[in-house]
Amino acid sequence: MTASIIVPTLNAAPDWPRFAPALLACARPQDVLVIDSSSTDGTADLARAAGFRVHTIAREDFSHGRTRQLAAELLPEAEILVYLTQDAILTSPDAIHKLIASFDDPSVAAAYGRQLPRPGAGPIEAHARLFNYPAHSQVRTLASRSELGFKAIFISNSFAAYRRSALMTTGGFPVDTIFGEDTVTAARMLLTGWKIAYVSDAAVYHSHSYTAAQDFRRYFDIGVLHAREPWLLKEFGTTGGEGKRFVFSEIASLWPAHFWLIPSALLRTVAKLAGYQIGRREARLPLGAKRRLSMHRGFWK
Repeated sequence: MTASIIVPTLNAAPDWPRFAPALLACARPQDVLVIDSSSTDGTADLARAAGFRVHTIAREDFSHGRTRQLAAELLPEAEILVYLTQDAILTSPDAIHKLIASFDDPSVAAAYGRQLPRPGAGPIEAHARLFNYPAHSQVRTLASRSELGFKAIFISNSFAAYRRSALMTTGGFPVDTIFGEDTVTAARMLLTGWKIAYVSDAAVYHSHSYTAAQDFRRYFDIGVLHAREPWLLKEFGTTGGEGKRFVFSEIASLWPAHFWLIPSALLRTVAKLAGYQIGRREARLPLGAKRRLSMHRGFWK
């Protein structure tokens, strides 16, 4: 199977010394397409120097779904499309190979790898990755929703791959969502009979140390996604049960070694819940308020 690797970038120079060597250890440079949103720090030049193909777009034209769909259309010869973000550092030279191997099953439409906490991540940041990306692999079908609920459509385009034929026949990435294009696509795939694979031994280092305010904004955007795509909750259930399980797991991970972080973790939980609930009601808000509350402010035009 022919495969291409796609990396959307914006001012990626700070990550480049770690990102590029790890990617070049996994893939031929001619198989990499960088979609750069008019970076001002020389990202495009760094990508060309590495031998990568570069396609530049205006910064205001970027959206998570539209940009990834553009990349798919620029690579018509690729049977498998592998997506990475600029801060996802591949952990081993065979990480992409292991991810692509899941497509040996012709019923697998998409696969995503494990995301490990970046070196130096704090306990709260690390727990989020270890909770959402366990050590055991899994293949999910539509029947998985009876056990997993909304978690059945969990996937992340920070490190994921798609079978081109499945992506295109299910409508491609949505071009008008605030983010969560990977979730919407995974849901469509399961509903049309495809499978989604989680490959735990294909991994990247990728995590973020969000503040409570950043958590609020991120979950505001999740609320917006769910308000505008209500069929996701109708088909796969709400996220409440998984959220409660996360909170209890987080507290258990912090006790007793990092007990002093529990108030901070609880504050972040309140911020997430508030952000999500307000996002679900975004239709009632003026445009300026949405822009201020959102992590993806360029979406609001």
